[in-house]
Amino acid sequence: MRLLRSILYAAIFYPGTALFVLAGISASLFGTAPMRGVVHGWCDFNHWLARHLLRIRVAVQGQVPEGGYLIAVKHQSMFETTEMMRIARTPVVVLKRELSDIPLFGWLTRRYGVIVVDRDAGAKALRAMMREARAAKEAGRPVMIYPEGTRVRPGETPPLGAGFAGLYRALGLPVVPVAMDSGRLWGRGLVKQPGTIHFVVGDAIPAGLPRDEIERRVHSAINALESAA
Repeated sequence: MRLLRSILYAAIFYPGTALFVLAGISASLFGTAPMRGVVHGWCDFNHWLARHLLRIRVAVQGQVPEGGYLIAVKHQSMFETTEMMRIARTPVVVLKRELSDIPLFGWLTRRYGVIVVDRDAGAKALRAMMREARAAKEAGRPVMIYPEGTRVRPGETPPLGAGFAGLYRALGLPVVPVAMDSGRLWGRGLVKQPGTIHFVVGDAIPAGLPRDEIERRVHSAINALESAA
């Protein structure tokens, strides 16, 4: 039954995503707000499919505050990339270039607001990332980053990528850490498991801390659920 549900999810989600992308591009002709509304509708669409087809529920402890924050999120699956858009309310997302280069989808992400990271471009890419991040800060939108840099398996607690500390220093914003455990249910394979995915929003960590301290505190906070993995 889990295999059947997972196949049905994929058969609906991916064609549905294509339709949402086309709708978002069309909505962008009428302004930013309608386009963002379509993007948020796509995130709600995935949430609905996960709950009703995959029997995956979401439990959120705490709340992401409104205003200018750097949101640092544990990364174990695709699921949190859409669910955090619902939890964080219109964040600008730090996104790897491969995703931003996907035809149509990538164009829509750029219109929505992302900070593109090119891992192979070195210092030039880092400067561009900082410019885009500062523009997001000036617009009053939170910036969301997955500081581990890539998806990790449940129980893994790698060090934070170098880009996080640079972004923290450049923006001068407090950090809201978010722990979550999606990898227990949403693995890299086709079959998803039913159950509850937990998100724990930690207390805000102030701006201006030394690099070793902010990395230690964020690393601890986003891995708060790993002992239960």
